Amino acid sequence: MVTTASIIANTMHDIGVTVVPDVDFAFQPLLSTRTGEPVAVEALARPKSGGIYDLLRAAGKAGKLIETDISLACRAVLAAGEGDLPLHLNLVAATATTPDDLMRFLRPTLAQTGRQPRDLVLEITPPFSRVHRAELVNGLARLRHEGYRLAFDSVGDGDLPLSLLVDVRPDLVKIDAHLINGLPDDTASLAVVESLAQYCTRTGTRLAAVGVEAEDQLLCLNRLGVRLAQGNLLCGASEGNGISLPLPRPVAEIIELSTHTGGVPSQVPLVADFLRPATTMPEYATAEEVRDTLAEQPSVNGVVLVDSEGRPVYSVERSRFLIAVTGPYGHALNAKKPAARHADSPRVIHADATGLQLLEMVSDADWERSGEDVIVVDADEVCIGVVRLTEVVRGVAEAKIEQAAALNPLTRLPGSESVDREIDRRIERLEMFVVAWLDVDSFKAVNDTVGFAAGDDLIRSIGRALTDAARELPGTRVAHVGGDDFLIVADLDEIAALASRLVDRPWMTEGMPVSVSLASLVCGVRSVSSYREASRLLAPLKKQAKAVHGSSWVLGRPGTDRVEILRGRPGPAPAPPRHALHVAG
Repeated sequence: MVTTASIIANTMHDIGVTVVPDVDFAFQPLLSTRTGEPVAVEALARPKSGGIYDLLRAAGKAGKLIETDISLACRAVLAAGEGDLPLHLNLVAATATTPDDLMRFLRPTLAQTGRQPRDLVLEITPPFSRVHRAELVNGLARLRHEGYRLAFDSVGDGDLPLSLLVDVRPDLVKIDAHLINGLPDDTASLAVVESLAQYCTRTGTRLAAVGVEAEDQLLCLNRLGVRLAQGNLLCGASEGNGISLPLPRPVAEIIELSTHTGGVPSQVPLVADFLRPATTMPEYATAEEVRDTLAEQPSVNGVVLVDSEGRPVYSVERSRFLIAVTGPYGHALNAKKPAARHADSPRVIHADATGLQLLEMVSDADWERSGEDVIVVDADEVCIGVVRLTEVVRGVAEAKIEQAAALNPLTRLPGSESVDREIDRRIERLEMFVVAWLDVDSFKAVNDTVGFAAGDDLIRSIGRALTDAARELPGTRVAHVGGDDFLIVADLDEIAALASRLVDRPWMTEGMPVSVSLASLVCGVRSVSSYREASRLLAPLKKQAKAVHGSSWVLGRPGTDRVEILRGRPGPAPAPPRHALHVAG
């Protein structure tokens, strides 16, 4: 019989590494902060004397760093054995520059455990400064081509160049525990985590937090959109290779609370936010084998039958399958025959799809299969997990309800709370920004002259112009405060373009010309301390903008009484005619 020890010895012999016998492995789960479900496990080497960094440092001094690292990776795979969850392995950056050596010794260990390259996530760790950049990028590309998934570990506390995130586009980024320790009170830590969350949202990269120790950290991460986390707080009891049993009660309550009340989301949740591990078997599996698997895993909804590349071929739903094969003659008739005879064609969706896209994919006829799992695949159509339709329906519904509750029914713009939060965020990040107030001059005269319906049409038109501007200007956020009042926060280099869209265009409703006033306050770093203060300083500027006749734009700054009139003519505005409002200039 081929043993784990003999596999290790054989694979390491050619590279002259004496495998250190006193290294054990712990397996820490990586959990979804939305569902609390484990989505992967990380293998952590635990030398019986000293730490893992001491072992690697000694190997480096002996000129055997890469060989020892490969040895540890192989031992971790063998120690983990078979499993449905992806396995995360830590590798120093230098090892990734020798992908052929790494893969040569990983192959027999993967064969021993029945795993495929796609089942491994290679977490690349510092130091990065000691490796040739081109060799690292090429090595990572080679590993990805072979099916391995890539992650960067210790982001924020090592020597990882941020430009590598651009060149490599990892599948996962892990935020170092040092940054997590500063949450939620340290504004600098908060700003860095927010920046990484924005990068991951825009690139489709998954983001994980390491070293979560406190409940307020977990709440903060959930609100920031960090969907994966690991740490002592999340471990609870465990069995096997780090598979968590029920979470500690306070943590479970936080996850449940955050799922329901985590604030107005910036977008509809992604399918990946609801990802659960899939139970997969070969497409040629017999009914008896599938039945045994379902009996061993009572919590799963079904089994995904996959081809040799891991692509889903059939979907076996638990209830219908068991009814078919466990009747009086079911076992005798079906046990040795392919389980595919009682399977359905798989419902498949890509991991980067939104929850809404998932719901659109499911036709009315499929709703009788609402209890089944939907299979999630990557860009190569390989199964990476499943989602439960009922959870996605709930998540999308909650997101839409929260968004709708915050929108003005006339313009579908959010209220002042959204700009309030955005201003406070920019103050915390020490950013320069502009806050502006836009309203219609003599709006009461519009309603009195051409009617409320025409006034509503005008407000809708202004709302559409602001929505279009916010869509095209990435640093601009807009809100409808009420009536004819709109609130705006924008980057300094965007305010002129915004003013051109709002002030320079002619406004008209029912043939009646209308002018608007734009008051803006340029807020330098530390010039205002809060949204409330910015609002107080903006109020007199609004009055000065209204005093300029014609469509106007005035600009001021905290700490000075100087006001620049950038549009309109100073001086008292003439009274509007009986049936029209006057537009100057």
